[in-house]
Amino acid sequence: MRKPIIAGNWKMYKTPSEAAAFVKELAPALKDYPQAERVVIPPFVALPVVAAAIAAAGLQLGAQDVHHQEKGAYTGCIAASMLAGLVEYVIVGHSETRQYLGVTDEMVNQKAKIALAYGLKPIIAMGENLEQNEAGQTEVVCSRQIKAAFAGIEAAQLANIVIAYEPIWAIGTGKSASPDQANDIIARSIRATIAELYGSEAAQAIRIQYGGSVKPGNMVEFMQQPDIDGALVGGASLEVDSFTELVRLAIQAKEL
Repeated sequence: MRKPIIAGNWKMYKTPSEAAAFVKELAPALKDYPQAERVVIPPFVALPVVAAAIAAAGLQLGAQDVHHQEKGAYTGCIAASMLAGLVEYVIVGHSETRQYLGVTDEMVNQKAKIALAYGLKPIIAMGENLEQNEAGQTEVVCSRQIKAAFAGIEAAQLANIVIAYEPIWAIGTGKSASPDQANDIIARSIRATIAELYGSEAAQAIRIQYGGSVKPGNMVEFMQQPDIDGALVGGASLEVDSFTELVRLAIQAKEL
C-alpha cells in the first residue's frame, strides 16, 4: 500500500515566533502517528526554526515554492540550492502561484526538475478551474498539466515525486469535489496519464493527494477512496487539533 502523506501548507500565515510556538505543540501531538508521512510547510522565513523543532518527532519539512532557475537576478525568489539540506519537500505549481505569480505549466516542469536535481521532493500541484470544470474539460486539463509537468522527467525519479490534485474552484472556498469525483479524476485522468507516460506499475506506485477545503469533517470519506493517498491541506493545518485529527483520520481510513 502507498504510505499516506498529509502535508500542511500554511501559506502566508505565522511569523517565525508564531511558527516556533505552534510546532512546539504540534510535533509531540503528531509524533505517535508514523503510519502516515506528516509534512509541515511554513513560510520561508520560518523554515529554520520549524526544522529545529520537528526533527525529533519524525516530521518532514517542506517549502511552499522554488524558483525555476538555478540562480540569478530574481529579487524575492528562493533557489533550490538554498532549500537543499533544509527541507525535504517543495510545492510546485500551486494554483495560487499560477494565479498570482504567473507560474506556467512550463515553469512547473522546470521547478520540478531543478528541485529533483538538488535532492528535493516536489509536490506537483495541478487541477482545473471552475470554468473548465463546468465545461466538462477536467480530464483533458488534468492530463495536459501532468504531461507538461513531467516532460523530461525519468521514471526512476517518480519515487521522489508526489502529485496533489487540487481543483482550483475548491481552494479556500469551503467547497470541495465529492470524494467519488476526486477519486474518479485521479484514477481516470491523472494515474491514467502517468500510466501512458511511464507504465501501469509506475502509475500505481506514485502517491496522489487531494487538496481543496479538506477538513476533519470530510477527511475519512476522501481517504477511504482507493486512489487518494493523502491531502494537501491549507486552513485546517493551522490549528494543532485539526491537523492532528486529519492525520489520525487518514490512518484510520486506510486501516493502518
